[in-house]
Amino acid sequence: MLVVLQLLLLLCVGSSVSQDLMTPTVNIIAELEKLKKMEEKIQTLQETLDKVLVNNEALKSSVQDSQNKLESFQKENEALKSVVQDSQNKLESFQKENEARKIAFSAGLLASGSGHTGPLNDQKSLVYKKVFSNIGNAYDSNTGIFTAPVKGVYYFRFYAHSHAGIKMAVTLYKNDAPQCSVFSWKPVTNGNASNGVILTLEPGDQVNTKLWDGTWVFDDQMSYTSFSGFLIFPLVNMELV
Repeated sequence: MLVVLQLLLLLCVGSSVSQDLMTPTVNIIAELEKLKKMEEKIQTLQETLDKVLVNNEALKSSVQDSQNKLESFQKENEALKSVVQDSQNKLESFQKENEARKIAFSAGLLASGSGHTGPLNDQKSLVYKKVFSNIGNAYDSNTGIFTAPVKGVYYFRFYAHSHAGIKMAVTLYKNDAPQCSVFSWKPVTNGNASNGVILTLEPGDQVNTKLWDGTWVFDDQMSYTSFSGFLIFPLVNMELV
Protein backbone atom coordinates (compact mmCIF):
# COMPACT_ATOMS: atom_id res chain seq x y z
CA MET A 1 0.00 0.00 0.00
CA LEU A 2 2.80 2.34 0.86
CA VAL A 3 4.46 1.58 -2.42
CA VAL A 4 1.28 2.40 -4.27
CA LEU A 5 1.02 5.70 -2.44
CA GLN A 6 4.62 6.54 -3.31
CA LEU A 7 3.98 5.74 -6.96
CA LEU A 8 0.88 7.93 -6.97
CA LEU A 9 2.89 10.80 -5.40
CA LEU A 10 5.61 10.51 -8.02
CA LEU A 11 3.02 10.54 -10.78
CA CYS A 12 1.47 13.67 -9.37
CA VAL A 13 4.83 15.43 -9.12
CA GLY A 14 5.82 14.38 -12.64
CA SER A 15 2.53 15.56 -14.01
CA SER A 16 3.02 18.97 -12.36
CA VAL A 17 6.51 19.36 -13.78
CA SER A 18 5.35 18.34 -17.22
CA GLN A 19 2.57 20.89 -17.04
CA ASP A 20 5.02 23.65 -16.13
CA LEU A 21 7.29 22.77 -19.04
CA MET A 22 4.47 22.70 -21.57
CA THR A 23 2.95 25.97 -20.34
CA PRO A 24 5.76 28.63 -20.22
CA THR A 25 5.21 31.81 -18.16
CA VAL A 26 6.79 34.06 -20.97
CA ASN A 27 4.39 35.41 -23.68
CA ILE A 28 6.48 34.84 -26.80
CA ILE A 29 4.02 36.55 -29.15
CA ALA A 30 3.96 39.66 -27.00
CA GLU A 31 7.72 39.71 -26.85
CA LEU A 32 7.97 39.32 -30.62
CA GLU A 33 5.58 42.23 -31.01
CA LYS A 34 7.75 44.32 -28.71
CA LEU A 35 10.82 43.32 -30.72
CA LYS A 36 9.10 44.34 -33.96
CA LYS A 37 8.16 47.74 -32.53
CA MET A 38 11.74 48.19 -31.33
CA GLU A 39 13.05 47.42 -34.81
CA GLU A 40 10.62 49.97 -36.26
CA LYS A 41 11.85 52.59 -33.80
CA ILE A 42 15.44 51.75 -34.69
CA GLN A 43 14.59 52.07 -38.39
CA THR A 44 12.87 55.40 -37.79
CA LEU A 45 15.84 56.60 -35.77
CA GLN A 46 18.22 55.48 -38.52
CA GLU A 47 16.19 57.33 -41.15
CA THR A 48 16.20 60.45 -38.96
CA LEU A 49 19.94 60.14 -38.50
CA ASP A 50 20.40 59.76 -42.25
CA LYS A 51 18.37 62.91 -42.82
CA VAL A 52 20.44 64.77 -40.24
CA LEU A 53 23.62 63.60 -41.97
CA VAL A 54 22.26 64.70 -45.34
CA ASN A 55 21.22 68.07 -43.89
CA ASN A 56 24.63 68.37 -42.27
CA GLU A 57 26.36 67.79 -45.60
CA ALA A 58 24.05 70.34 -47.20
CA LEU A 59 24.86 72.76 -44.37
CA LYS A 60 28.57 72.14 -44.87
CA SER A 61 28.15 72.80 -48.59
CA SER A 62 26.19 75.97 -47.85
CA VAL A 63 28.84 77.13 -45.37
CA GLN A 64 31.61 76.40 -47.90
CA ASP A 65 29.70 78.27 -50.59
CA SER A 66 29.25 81.22 -48.27
CA GLN A 67 32.96 81.09 -47.43
CA ASN A 68 33.85 81.06 -51.12
CA LYS A 69 31.54 84.02 -51.75
CA LEU A 70 33.08 85.87 -48.81
CA GLU A 71 36.58 85.25 -50.13
CA SER A 72 35.44 86.40 -53.57
CA PHE A 73 33.95 89.58 -52.08
CA GLN A 74 37.16 90.18 -50.13
CA LYS A 75 39.23 89.83 -53.31
CA GLU A 76 36.89 92.17 -55.16
CA ASN A 77 37.09 94.58 -52.25
CA GLU A 78 40.90 94.48 -52.32
CA ALA A 79 40.86 95.03 -56.07
CA LEU A 80 38.48 97.96 -55.58
CA LYS A 81 40.76 99.38 -52.88
CA SER A 82 43.67 99.11 -55.31
CA VAL A 83 41.70 100.92 -58.01
CA VAL A 84 40.64 103.62 -55.56
CA GLN A 85 44.21 104.02 -54.28
CA ASP A 86 45.52 104.22 -57.84
CA SER A 87 42.91 106.85 -58.66
CA GLN A 88 43.82 108.74 -55.49
CA ASN A 89 47.51 108.65 -56.42
CA LYS A 90 46.74 109.90 -59.92
CA LEU A 91 44.55 112.65 -58.50
CA GLU A 92 47.30 113.73 -56.12
CA SER A 93 49.78 113.62 -58.99
CA PHE A 94 47.49 115.77 -61.13
CA GLN A 95 47.00 118.16 -58.22
CA LYS A 96 50.76 118.42 -57.69
CA GLU A 97 51.29 118.95 -61.41
CA ASN A 98 48.58 121.59 -61.41
CA GLU A 99 50.19 123.29 -58.42
CA ALA A 100 53.57 123.04 -60.15
CA ARG A 101 52.14 125.00 -63.07
CA LYS A 102 51.32 127.89 -60.75
CA ILE A 103 54.72 129.58 -60.74
CA ALA A 104 55.03 133.28 -61.57
CA PHE A 105 56.62 136.36 -60.07
CA SER A 106 57.13 140.02 -60.81
CA ALA A 107 59.07 142.60 -58.79
CA GLY A 108 60.34 146.18 -59.03
CA LEU A 109 63.81 147.13 -57.89
CA LEU A 110 62.99 149.59 -55.09
CA ALA A 111 60.31 148.91 -52.46
CA SER A 112 59.92 152.65 -51.88
CA GLY A 113 61.56 155.96 -52.69
CA SER A 114 63.71 156.63 -55.74
CA GLY A 115 67.37 156.68 -56.72
CA HIS A 116 70.25 155.06 -58.53
CA THR A 117 71.60 151.60 -57.73
CA GLY A 118 75.27 150.98 -58.48
CA PRO A 119 77.95 150.64 -59.22
CA LEU A 120 78.10 147.14 -57.67
CA ASN A 121 81.45 145.44 -57.31
CA ASP A 122 81.89 141.91 -58.71
CA GLN A 123 78.59 142.12 -60.58
CA LYS A 124 76.40 141.43 -57.56
CA SER A 125 72.79 140.43 -58.06
CA LEU A 126 70.17 143.11 -58.30
CA VAL A 127 67.70 142.55 -55.46
CA TYR A 128 64.18 143.47 -56.47
CA LYS A 129 62.37 144.41 -53.28
CA LYS A 130 58.95 145.55 -54.51
CA VAL A 131 57.19 142.23 -55.06
CA PHE A 132 54.00 142.48 -57.11
CA SER A 133 53.35 138.75 -57.16
CA ASN A 134 55.22 135.61 -56.17
CA ILE A 135 52.99 132.63 -56.88
CA GLY A 136 54.79 129.46 -55.83
CA ASN A 137 57.30 131.46 -53.73
CA ALA A 138 60.14 130.64 -56.10
CA TYR A 139 61.51 134.20 -56.07
CA ASP A 140 63.53 135.35 -53.03
CA SER A 141 63.24 139.09 -52.41
CA ASN A 142 66.19 138.91 -50.00
CA THR A 143 68.63 137.75 -52.67
CA GLY A 144 66.99 138.67 -55.98
CA ILE A 145 67.28 135.03 -57.08
CA PHE A 146 64.58 132.87 -58.67
CA THR A 147 65.00 129.13 -57.94
CA ALA A 148 63.15 126.68 -60.18
CA PRO A 149 60.96 124.35 -58.06
CA VAL A 150 60.21 121.94 -60.92
CA LYS A 151 61.70 120.93 -64.24
CA GLY A 152 60.11 122.97 -67.00
CA VAL A 153 60.23 125.69 -69.60
CA TYR A 154 60.25 129.22 -68.15
CA TYR A 155 60.01 132.72 -69.53
CA PHE A 156 61.93 135.67 -67.99
CA ARG A 157 61.87 139.36 -68.78
CA PHE A 158 63.72 142.26 -67.19
CA TYR A 159 63.68 146.03 -67.67
CA ALA A 160 66.32 148.63 -66.78
CA HIS A 161 66.16 152.43 -66.69
CA SER A 162 68.94 155.00 -66.68
CA HIS A 163 69.21 158.79 -66.58
CA ALA A 164 71.03 160.97 -69.09
CA GLY A 165 74.78 160.57 -69.10
CA ILE A 166 74.65 157.34 -67.04
CA LYS A 167 76.03 154.06 -68.34
CA MET A 168 73.66 151.14 -67.69
CA ALA A 169 74.19 147.43 -68.36
CA VAL A 170 72.35 144.43 -66.85
CA THR A 171 72.74 140.72 -67.65
CA LEU A 172 70.40 137.83 -66.84
CA TYR A 173 72.16 134.71 -65.56
CA LYS A 174 71.26 131.05 -65.28
CA ASN A 175 73.40 129.38 -62.61
CA ASP A 176 76.04 132.16 -63.05
CA ALA A 177 76.09 131.64 -66.83
CA PRO A 178 75.10 134.80 -68.81
CA GLN A 179 72.01 134.40 -71.00
CA CYS A 180 71.04 137.86 -72.32
CA SER A 181 71.70 141.52 -71.51
CA VAL A 182 70.57 145.13 -71.87
CA PHE A 183 72.94 148.05 -72.36
CA SER A 184 72.72 151.82 -72.65
CA TRP A 185 75.79 154.03 -73.08
CA LYS A 186 75.23 157.41 -71.44
CA PRO A 187 72.02 158.39 -73.24
CA VAL A 188 71.36 162.06 -73.96
CA THR A 189 67.99 161.70 -72.24
CA ASN A 190 66.61 158.97 -70.03
CA GLY A 191 67.27 155.47 -71.37
CA ASN A 192 65.18 152.31 -71.13
CA ALA A 193 66.03 148.78 -72.20
CA SER A 194 64.45 145.37 -71.89
CA ASN A 195 65.18 141.79 -72.86
CA GLY A 196 63.63 138.38 -72.39
CA VAL A 197 64.50 134.73 -72.75
CA ILE A 198 62.92 131.27 -72.56
CA LEU A 199 64.94 128.80 -70.50
CA THR A 200 64.66 125.11 -69.72
CA LEU A 201 65.38 124.67 -66.03
CA GLU A 202 65.94 121.72 -63.74
CA PRO A 203 64.75 121.81 -60.12
CA GLY A 204 67.18 123.98 -58.17
CA ASP A 205 68.45 125.99 -61.15
CA GLN A 206 68.77 129.68 -60.31
CA VAL A 207 68.05 132.75 -62.41
CA ASN A 208 68.95 136.34 -61.49
CA THR A 209 70.14 139.63 -62.96
CA LYS A 210 73.44 141.39 -62.28
CA LEU A 211 74.56 144.95 -62.79
CA TRP A 212 77.83 145.35 -64.65
CA ASP A 213 80.80 146.90 -62.90
CA GLY A 214 80.86 150.67 -63.17
CA THR A 215 77.21 150.98 -64.27
CA TRP A 216 73.99 152.24 -62.67
CA VAL A 217 70.24 151.75 -62.91
CA PHE A 218 67.50 154.04 -61.69
CA ASP A 219 64.13 153.23 -60.15
CA ASP A 220 61.32 154.96 -58.26
CA GLN A 221 57.72 154.27 -57.28
CA MET A 222 56.89 153.72 -60.96
CA SER A 223 59.14 150.61 -61.03
CA TYR A 224 61.02 151.38 -64.24
CA THR A 225 63.57 148.68 -63.39
CA SER A 226 61.92 145.31 -62.87
CA PHE A 227 62.32 141.53 -63.13
CA SER A 228 59.58 138.98 -63.97
CA GLY A 229 59.22 135.35 -64.88
CA PHE A 230 56.80 132.45 -65.02
CA LEU A 231 56.56 128.74 -65.84
CA ILE A 232 55.25 128.12 -69.36
CA PHE A 233 54.82 124.36 -68.82
CA PRO A 234 56.46 121.64 -66.72
CA LEU A 235 58.50 118.82 -68.23
CA VAL A 236 57.77 115.30 -66.97
CA ASN A 237 60.44 112.59 -67.08
CA MET A 238 59.47 109.93 -69.63
CA GLU A 239 59.96 107.12 -67.14
CA LEU A 240 57.29 108.65 -64.94
CA VAL A 241 54.67 108.87 -67.71
